[in-house]
Amino acid sequence: MKNTVATFAKMKANGEKISMLTCYDYSTAKLEEAAGINAILVGDSLGNVMLGLPDTLSVTMEDMITYGRSVARACHDTMVVIDMPFMSYQVSVEQAVMNAGRLMKEGRANAVKLEGGAAVCPQIKAITEAGIPVVAHLGLTPQSVNALGGNRIQGKSEEAAKKLIEDALAIEKAGAFALTLECIPAPLAQLITDKLSIPTIGIGAGAGCDGQILVYQDMLGLFSDYTPKFAKHFAALGKQMKEAFAAYVKEVQAGTFPAEEHTFKMDEDVLNKLY
Repeated sequence: MKNTVATFAKMKANGEKISMLTCYDYSTAKLEEAAGINAILVGDSLGNVMLGLPDTLSVTMEDMITYGRSVARACHDTMVVIDMPFMSYQVSVEQAVMNAGRLMKEGRANAVKLEGGAAVCPQIKAITEAGIPVVAHLGLTPQSVNALGGNRIQGKSEEAAKKLIEDALAIEKAGAFALTLECIPAPLAQLITDKLSIPTIGIGAGAGCDGQILVYQDMLGLFSDYTPKFAKHFAALGKQMKEAFAAYVKEVQAGTFPAEEHTFKMDEDVLNKLY
């Protein structure tokens, strides 16, 4: 059955954990869906892992639409959430609704995700009133990396923790159906999760959240530029891929690939007439 907003609410009520991963292409999305993932996030993290950018700030709406619809074409049961990129919703409520609509129509999303607390609640309210489900995002918000002074743990002081709690409650009231909590202390994430009726999805926020999300390149060991502390390697596919690439190069250079079983035959009579 299709994972929907109602699915998330039911899983929260029943104490069932929600599984999410990022994805940016059709082939990988098919594999993630076959594994039974509840939701896929087409994250603006594609700026780092797909485009080789140092941050997410340069990612465009066109990037999100292109990668998003590639993923959506592979998903029948999995919810597809697409990130709203930097400056696609901050300027005005009208801009936010229009761009959220583009991600739904052109990107074929089932929901959109945006970063920020009380300041973006008018956008969340307007987008949800337009019939578009919203996932919110608090804690370490990569689009605000310059304002935050880098990729740092958030909510460690009493003042900062209270602000996160207030923002989370405001986001719920504004209509978001789920909240991503990134890089905050586990006890604070647990407290926020207990206070909210909507599910929380953690990344570097401990096991007390209602669900978890990771960048799939991190959990497969494919991305080697840096490894976040919260990312567990469930496989070392990067190493296996490098070995496979090296084996291919070796066989091509040696002339052992392609072998006879990899080639197509031709009628000798036809061939003789060509000489």
